[in-house]
Amino acid sequence: MSQTYDPDRTAVLLVDPFNDFLSEGGKIWPRLEPVAEEVGLLAHLRSVIATARETGIRVMFVPHRRWEPGDYETWDHPNPTQLAIMERHSFARGTWGGEFHADFQPQPGDVVIQEHWAQSGFANTDLDFQLKQHGITHVVVVGLLANTCIESTGRFAMELGYHVTLVRDATAAFLPAMMHAAHELNGPTYAHAITTTDELTTAFEGARA
Repeated sequence: MSQTYDPDRTAVLLVDPFNDFLSEGGKIWPRLEPVAEEVGLLAHLRSVIATARETGIRVMFVPHRRWEPGDYETWDHPNPTQLAIMERHSFARGTWGGEFHADFQPQPGDVVIQEHWAQSGFANTDLDFQLKQHGITHVVVVGLLANTCIESTGRFAMELGYHVTLVRDATAAFLPAMMHAAHELNGPTYAHAITTTDELTTAFEGARA
């Protein structure tokens, strides 16, 4: 991997690291588990986040809206994902499923972005503002789901002028076909780099040296 990352100009965007997605007993984990296990999602997320912190690269948490009673019920046109959340109460505020996974807790120096209502971490949040205030030009987008929030956040970042990196094995989706679409078909239309966790952490460590 020839891409380099300046720790002062790079941020890892950790999208939706909720128990409902990532933990045994989470509401969505059973649908995600086969692909997540195949790519080694949890181990790779731990590696990306740990190496980022060790090398001085900022970590920003980019969480989905935590469901609350009444959400979406009076909207004109909630999208299919929002309708599903309204039915199953994914990421419900005040519940275990709506908490961040135990291995992915904000640490001093991390930034927690305002919750996004749909799929882009930028729309109706302070993500762009926070990136600019911290002098970030390069974003590495990891977390969930590869073909929805990761893609929407990465594509929006490109539109705003950021350098975008996707990490094939630090994300997951419900089906292998969705992963293929995210990384082989759609990713190359907006991402500047599509890499693996091992390649990325090596580049991070090289930047420190």
